[in-house]
Amino acid sequence: MIIEKINNVDDLKKLKISELSILSSEIREFLVNSVCNTGGHLASSLGVVELTVVMHYLFNSPKDKFIWDVGHQAYAHKILTGRKDRFNSLRMKGGISGFPKTSECKHDQFDVGHASTSLSIGAGFAKARDLKGEKHEVICVIGDGALTGGMAFEGLNNIGYLQTKVIIVLNDNKMSISNNVGALSKYTGRITKTKIYRQVRYTINNLLKSVKPAYKSELLELKDNLKRAASPNFLFEKLGIEYIGPVNGHNIPQIIRSFKEAKKAKGPILIHLKTKKGKGFSHAENDSTRFHGIGLFDKTNGKSKKKEGISYSSVFGDTLCKIAASNKKVVAVTAAMCEGTGLSEFRRKYPNRFFDVGIAEQHAVTFAAAMAKEGLIPFVAIYSTFLQRSYDQLIHDVALQNLPVILAIDRSGLVGEDGPTHHGAFDISYLRHIPNMCIASPRNQDELRNLLWSAIKYKCPVAIRYPKGMEPEKTPRKKYIEKGSSELLVRGKKAVVIAVGSMVKPARNAVNRYNDSHLVPVGLINARFIKPVDKKIINYIKRIGKAIIVEENSCKGGFASSILEEMSDSKVKIKTLGIPDRFIEHGSRSTLLDEIGLSEKKIFDVIRRI
Repeated sequence: MIIEKINNVDDLKKLKISELSILSSEIREFLVNSVCNTGGHLASSLGVVELTVVMHYLFNSPKDKFIWDVGHQAYAHKILTGRKDRFNSLRMKGGISGFPKTSECKHDQFDVGHASTSLSIGAGFAKARDLKGEKHEVICVIGDGALTGGMAFEGLNNIGYLQTKVIIVLNDNKMSISNNVGALSKYTGRITKTKIYRQVRYTINNLLKSVKPAYKSELLELKDNLKRAASPNFLFEKLGIEYIGPVNGHNIPQIIRSFKEAKKAKGPILIHLKTKKGKGFSHAENDSTRFHGIGLFDKTNGKSKKKEGISYSSVFGDTLCKIAASNKKVVAVTAAMCEGTGLSEFRRKYPNRFFDVGIAEQHAVTFAAAMAKEGLIPFVAIYSTFLQRSYDQLIHDVALQNLPVILAIDRSGLVGEDGPTHHGAFDISYLRHIPNMCIASPRNQDELRNLLWSAIKYKCPVAIRYPKGMEPEKTPRKKYIEKGSSELLVRGKKAVVIAVGSMVKPARNAVNRYNDSHLVPVGLINARFIKPVDKKIINYIKRIGKAIIVEENSCKGGFASSILEEMSDSKVKIKTLGIPDRFIEHGSRSTLLDEIGLSEKKIFDVIRRI
């Protein structure tokens, strides 16, 4: 097999062009065989294998800079740059990352993990090259879904203005994670599908068969202009960026010709590649949404290896459907994460009340704020790590006007294998200090359901944060939860543990374990609300004099910080447990929680010491 001979990019350059297609097939087989045992972003990487092979064949990385937007499509890049033998450690603790990582390899030029950033990075790299008088290429690979992000347009606009040499590769597979949405995603095919376009083209073709030679050149020019108006090159060239395409993204000779032409350009140029997400693995081709980011699966039938229980995302989606059935003002907003946030059923049941705005979190929040201003009840479902992009909108467009937008913050805390770009480690910290904001963190899925029902009555901006994870399915109990109320779970005299959200369960187990062998018990409070802080918590700590606060958020500016602020003039002993002041690497969630002191065992050890 050719792939067995490829240990670095120098080995790749020794191949004949005719061997590149064979290598591409072998890379796909390698990826499927590997990712079925580790999980990962399979469909995206399968779609860009030929592109990756050609880039490394024609260009000289790391001198030439390859920038991958999001980076979840860079698995073939990792294989070709010396990490093939480590691929069985993908996304595991101490193993290779699922995204480009500069500390991992010199061929990874920039740490990435969020969408729509590659063009801004490319512009910066290109201008730095120019100012330093260097000679190398800068190649940005961006998916069509990432072009829905405003930052991508800012980058395009700046590149067109600067007129510095950047090669942009538009990977057009009609998909980001789910099907793409928005006007731009329809642009490439919209005009060519219209009835008038087809009629005019048909008429011109018939005239070309019968008119005198003197008129043929004018008709051909008219036909060319018609085709040009229907092509996306019209958009990019108006921005000052040359255009090549569309090009078959799985035809290696075509890709090679396109890059050779792009090399000759003096200024910015875009190559428009048409690709198939999940290419070469039928199960991923037929269900690219599920195989975008998948856990362990059986490669023979494509079925995921079952996990016990139901996810928090599913509980959110199911509960919101029930709320919407009884309240016609309820609408759902997501940013290209319909399936990931559990909103598929809501979209099916209430299509007129469901809004996927694309990879545009800032727009999602302000869009929802305006709907709230007009009397609707918007639930905005976004992963914690992506909501960070909407910080200004949360302050200026939601909280300042005290608008009742309900934020369903999925994947709060450590998400595990996707690592530091995807951990939701900061949402308490960046939301807690915003006036008018109410923040809740349920201890289980039943409490999540009840908080979603209750939040409508709070009449203010509400953020409900919940983790990635599964719980056994059980019959829900509908109960109103008063805003700002905590829950005393275990009475104690020696000390009290105050736990937030996902940390209640391990803290409860640790407290029970301690109390089983000690006469004077330790208490436990489910904080439930980060803001406002329940005054009962403050009073309880003052009465006992000793507390341990446990949260799955950064220790800096988190829930514990709010308690310390409230008790700055009190002589009590408070121990805080949370995510330390550093970025946490990838690995299984349980491994990472134990490493940073948030497992049941580590919480128990702290209780015993105190």
